[in-house]
Amino acid sequence: MASSTTPTIDLEPFLRDGDEDAKKKATEEIRQACSEFGFFQVVNHGVPLDLMARAIDLSMEFFNNPMEEKKKSLLKPGLSPPPGYVNFQDFSNDGNEHFLILSPSSGLNIYPENPPEFGNALEEIFPNLVELSWLMERIVSISLGLAPNFLTEYNNDDRSCDFLKAVHYFPIEKADQINGTPAHKDANCLTFIFQNEVGGLEVLKNEQWIPILPAKGAIVVNIGDVIQVLSNDKFKSASHRVIRQKGKSRCSIVFFDNLHGDKWIEPLPKFTTEIGESPKYRGFMYKEYLQLRVKNKLDPPARPEDDINITHYSISTQDQGN
Repeated sequence: MASSTTPTIDLEPFLRDGDEDAKKKATEEIRQACSEFGFFQVVNHGVPLDLMARAIDLSMEFFNNPMEEKKKSLLKPGLSPPPGYVNFQDFSNDGNEHFLILSPSSGLNIYPENPPEFGNALEEIFPNLVELSWLMERIVSISLGLAPNFLTEYNNDDRSCDFLKAVHYFPIEKADQINGTPAHKDANCLTFIFQNEVGGLEVLKNEQWIPILPAKGAIVVNIGDVIQVLSNDKFKSASHRVIRQKGKSRCSIVFFDNLHGDKWIEPLPKFTTEIGESPKYRGFMYKEYLQLRVKNKLDPPARPEDDINITHYSISTQDQGN
């Protein structure tokens, strides 16, 4: 029977000196969460709570604008969304709509004109989420038994592919309108989400959908496909979805800890040859995987089983024995 909720972990020990026992306890909790769920929430994470609340409020204000006003913020010529991002500023009324701020680290940014404070809030919160990324990369590395700086150095400490997006889910009026974001796994390293009180985010565990209950000031963390492959399935990239709610609009802001497309991804020796286990995935170029996912989104396969995900690179048990 699946647990009724994902863990909530206090990061406060990592934001002050001392209390190594508390750090070890929190690290072990994160290790278990990454192994069992691929999802957890963190509190006392160092991102200012008033800034998070302001960003959500301004996001809702932006999405409440008339469509013509929102369309003023469409992608400008010469700018491109980050690798793997398809539904860029999607105002198609299919249940949700997106607004994207490209990574300030890369110098590529999109800001809404109304309310003007929205862009300022997103740009202000971005470096706070980068700081959280560094902390979480360190904790996840330690949880895997790797050097504390492994994940950060793996991407050459380059944040230019990280990006931020705000998402709005329209409320439903009828029971058959629950579509929001279908079940999927994230391709990147780590994803952070903070949301309003409406809820709707769910994670799949043991064939059961478990709601990620909104908690004031909490940030949801989930493991992406990159870490699943590097760890040879020690840590899981979990399927998750968003279900729209009746009579309530959901807003969330999502930060993607991402990699450069030319990064080679394969299981690390620590989780294969060094412990006598066969790799569960063949190596691949990250941009190749992203291109396959983009193709799937633009031209969905007729059969769900043909949808491209990280199992595309799986090595069968028979092949492992050869």
